[in-house]
Amino acid sequence: MKNNEAKVPTSRLSRLSKMGGLASRLAGNVLFEGAKQFSQGKSPSMQQLMMTPTNIGHVADKLSQLRGAAMKVGQMLSMDAGDLVPPELADIFAKLRSDAKAMPHKQLTHLLVEHWGPDWLAPFAQFELRPFAAASIGQVHLAYLETGEKLAIKIQYPGIRDSIDSDIDNVATLLKVSRLIPANVKLDTLLAEAKAQLHNEADYHFEAQQIALYQQQLADDPSFIVPKVYKQLSNDSILCMQFVEGVAIESLAQSPQEVRDQIATTLMALCFKELFEFKLVQSDPNFANFQYQKDTQKIVLFDFGATRAISDTLSDGYLELMLGAADEDKTKMTAAAKQIGFFQDQIDPAQQQLIIDIFYQACEPLRFDGDYDFGASNLAKRITQAGKVMSTQQNEWHTPPTDAIFIHRKLAGMYLLAAKLNAKVNVATLFSVYQTSNLSLTKLNVRQ
Repeated sequence: MKNNEAKVPTSRLSRLSKMGGLASRLAGNVLFEGAKQFSQGKSPSMQQLMMTPTNIGHVADKLSQLRGAAMKVGQMLSMDAGDLVPPELADIFAKLRSDAKAMPHKQLTHLLVEHWGPDWLAPFAQFELRPFAAASIGQVHLAYLETGEKLAIKIQYPGIRDSIDSDIDNVATLLKVSRLIPANVKLDTLLAEAKAQLHNEADYHFEAQQIALYQQQLADDPSFIVPKVYKQLSNDSILCMQFVEGVAIESLAQSPQEVRDQIATTLMALCFKELFEFKLVQSDPNFANFQYQKDTQKIVLFDFGATRAISDTLSDGYLELMLGAADEDKTKMTAAAKQIGFFQDQIDPAQQQLIIDIFYQACEPLRFDGDYDFGASNLAKRITQAGKVMSTQQNEWHTPPTDAIFIHRKLAGMYLLAAKLNAKVNVATLFSVYQTSNLSLTKLNVRQ
């Protein structure tokens, strides 16, 4: 682990200097590479000069050292911008989701003393200083209480909360100036959402509240485990939770077909419940947020910092949108899309139709009679290609409501997971419950 440690810069000045140093290094490499290629009679573009393996390596290393907002930008771009991001940069951003550097022990113990006092070790029979997971916001440690209870303790990196806005602004400037991101990617909208989401994720009190809401909603559901929170040891920067055993969800790709089908079906059903019953969506579909217990056949849910409450209007709008898609009624779909907020301004009819067609494609599993084979389907590729066509007409595109962006992200994540597992899911049967229920009278709105 020693080679994967790096002190987290805590002050705004030190964090800015990291980005400034990176910009200077990138500029120097561009000049060197440009001179070399010009001497060979080549005329490379600025993007080609920026996208060298050396520069890509520097960007990835610096983002992983900064953690927090800088890393979150990379993570969100890798999931949301899709094929619009150059493949080399997409690979780096994807790697950042699971390759953060850990804090050195000295910085870690300083944090523990700051939050728990000089006797911070007293409640524990054992506390592992080496984290078993490190991500963009914090790292997770294994510990045992004197009672023998096994804990997973998430400790936030220092300075993260106070540096969110400035970090994201610095990264945005770097990406724009360096032309690492194509001009037709709406960075400003994406980065504004990254700020809002990261402020929630950096508040562990908020996450503890969302965990409690999910425990309440899933209390009678034997398919899921939501780890218990130890409130007496938690605060806004440390979250102490029950350690729950499980295996990575994507590691089950070679499991028996019925196991993979059941896992994907259960998670797809949960997604519908979040959207239409709970009115509460855990919007980060990272595979690492799901584990599986082979002995109990339960799915363990992690990481609720990205949870978003959604309005009745938005929930009802998506129900109408999906009902319209299931009934092959594009007029009904158009009305629902307007209710959701996609067509708030004047929009070219052809562009509006293109958007509805993308929604219609995305709802293909709802119309399929029987088990939809996600592994054999090219649905994700078709939707991506349609999105690329739309992205070339940015002057006609109106940004959807914030919550809609995250709902799409969650649904896309479920599709990708089902494809990863080569699972077959009868989505039409799962959705049929909502075609006949009077949701406004029978379903609980957790925000009340």
